[in-house]
Formats: sequence, structure tokens, C-alpha cells
Amino acid sequence: MAERTHYEASNEIGVFTRLTNSYLLCGTGAPESFYSLFESTCGNYLPVIVCTISGTKIVGTMSVGNKRGLLVPESITDAEFDHLRNELPDEVEIKKLDDKLSALGNCIACNDNFALIHPDMDQDSEEIIAKTLGVEVFRTAIAGNAIVGSY
Repeated sequence: MAERTHYEASNEIGVFTRLTNSYLLCGTGAPESFYSLFESTCGNYLPVIVCTISGTKIVGTMSVGNKRGLLVPESITDAEFDHLRNELPDEVEIKKLDDKLSALGNCIACNDNFALIHPDMDQDSEEIIAKTLGVEVFRTAIAGNAIVGSY
């Protein structure tokens, strides 16, 4: 079943959402119809978590995750972090990533097996990504573009 939706005037819903096999994050500020669409299609299978990250509603841009983990930037507030920790399934690890590149959804593309990361990410970040998400990590660019999560 396919459904069409938009967030405010944008069709780029991946900027405002983060979907994995274990959870769905949705940025705040959308009309109730946006959230009810996700609740009706996904709510029986995984938690739909309405949140902000670092005071923004662009949760898809600011985070990256898979069925095992969720990575958020160090700039996330304690209240936002606690809200996510309380709403995520117990088996999902949430970790802050302290890197100069904070739009993690733009800098990391991952699934449950592999992660492609921006070549300029810190070595410590690479290790946290591998451990938290349980994936093999590759530094690369896609079609010459280092922002691997955007393409």
C-alpha cells in the first residue's frame, strides 16, 4: 500500500522523519493528519515518536539509525534525549555523536548491515557508528558528493 503525504509545503518528508525497522521519528509542528497517517500505517508495528532534535523539527536530517541504534548530535538537549530514550524500544541503543558534522542524516547513510560516512568524519565517530549501529563502516563519496545521506 502506498500513501502520499507532505510536511507543511514540502514533499521531502525524509527531512522531517527517520524510519527504521524498529521505530519512526517524526518532527513536531505538522498537522495531525501527517501523524495519523503514520500511526495508521506503521503504529501497529513500531512506535511513532513525535520529537525534536537540537530544537529543530528536521529529525531526519539531524539523526541516523537502524533497528539496533539511533545516533543524534551532541547538540541534542537533555530533555529531547530523555524523551527519545523513554519512547524507543528497549533493544535500541541511543548515542550522542560529537563530530564537527552534526547533520548526521546528511553525512551517514546506513541500513542494518553497512554505513557509508562522510570522509571527513572523526575516527572516534566512525567507531561509535560501527558499535552503536552494529554495522561495517565505509568512508566514501557518492558520485563525487561527500554528503552520502543526501543522495
